Amino acid sequence: MDELNLKQLTLAVRTIAEEKNLPEETVLSVIEQAIAAAWRRDNGERDQEVRAELNVNDGTAKVYVAREVVELVGSDALEISLADAKKVKKDAKIGDTIEDEHDVVSFGRVAAQTAKQVVLQRLREAEREVVLEEYEDKIGTIVTGTVQRVEPRVIRVELGKATGIIPQSEQIQGEFYSIGSRLKVFIKDIERDNRGPQLILSRGNEAFVEHLFAQEVPEMESGAVEIKAIAREAGRRTKLAVASTVPGVDPVGTFVGGHGTRVQAVMNEIGDQEKIDIITFSDNTEEFIRNALSPAEVAKVEINEKDKRAKVFVKEDQQSIAIGRAGQNVRLASRLTGYELDIEPAVTDKPAEPKPKKNIEDSLLNAVEEASDE
Repeated sequence: MDELNLKQLTLAVRTIAEEKNLPEETVLSVIEQAIAAAWRRDNGERDQEVRAELNVNDGTAKVYVAREVVELVGSDALEISLADAKKVKKDAKIGDTIEDEHDVVSFGRVAAQTAKQVVLQRLREAEREVVLEEYEDKIGTIVTGTVQRVEPRVIRVELGKATGIIPQSEQIQGEFYSIGSRLKVFIKDIERDNRGPQLILSRGNEAFVEHLFAQEVPEMESGAVEIKAIAREAGRRTKLAVASTVPGVDPVGTFVGGHGTRVQAVMNEIGDQEKIDIITFSDNTEEFIRNALSPAEVAKVEINEKDKRAKVFVKEDQQSIAIGRAGQNVRLASRLTGYELDIEPAVTDKPAEPKPKKNIEDSLLNAVEEASDE
């Protein structure tokens, strides 16, 4: 494609539109962007504002170059003086934009290549945009995909028509992804940046666990039980605070399932290395904090409502359980309850004046000495 053949391009609009399942206007606009880019490459300057119009009926094209009307022209490519502008448009004034019209005949080889690249790149973006629009309604749901590629920072997952990525921050720590394996993913978002739209998937966020439970716990659908709060460190531990709206229904039992089948089904999906604590939600903050720190037993809670902090007193043997490995239990409990939790040692009631150990030893020695003196 050394020469950019406009007639051929015009004919190609319909074919491309049909093949790529894109609206003809989209394809036309892509080709017009390419013509503008090619013209700029051959005849113009980089910063020029150029737009092109392709006439589909006769296969001709025109290019329009925008210039701003200024008092003092610094660059002919971008600006035009008021006197010159008035020749084109009688009532032109400073600050207006004047468009110069150019007929497009043909392009040089380099410009034609530029145009081709623009067409291919923009068509790919447009295609992705159309595909992703189908997924717009699926944001916030779980779908099953196939691992397509494993890269150092992202996992690429194929979901039928579209491909999405699981960024490192959305992966489950310690999880191994092998090419071709099928896995469930949560559609988190569609990110649009200069590289084109991208489907962002997650397995590491709270919503993923919430949706997995929704698939296992039909009572959530009916509204008999609900997840009130959730805190997660993917691959390590998740805490769920659950409640029931129906008297007599045990929310924790409902989520755990008979013989733990429901919670086990979720763990099978996210990996057995992640612990799941299911606790009862309470409107009473102190009670909620006590529950959230489970499996640790709490002696006393002092709440500072103003700073959203709470001092939690636990006995010595419960301290490491309350804090958890690398502070995990208390960290998740804080996130779950919305209170910054400080674990303090509980003061136990001491028996009256215990004698120091040394004295006991001394009195023993004294007794022995007295016995030997006799």
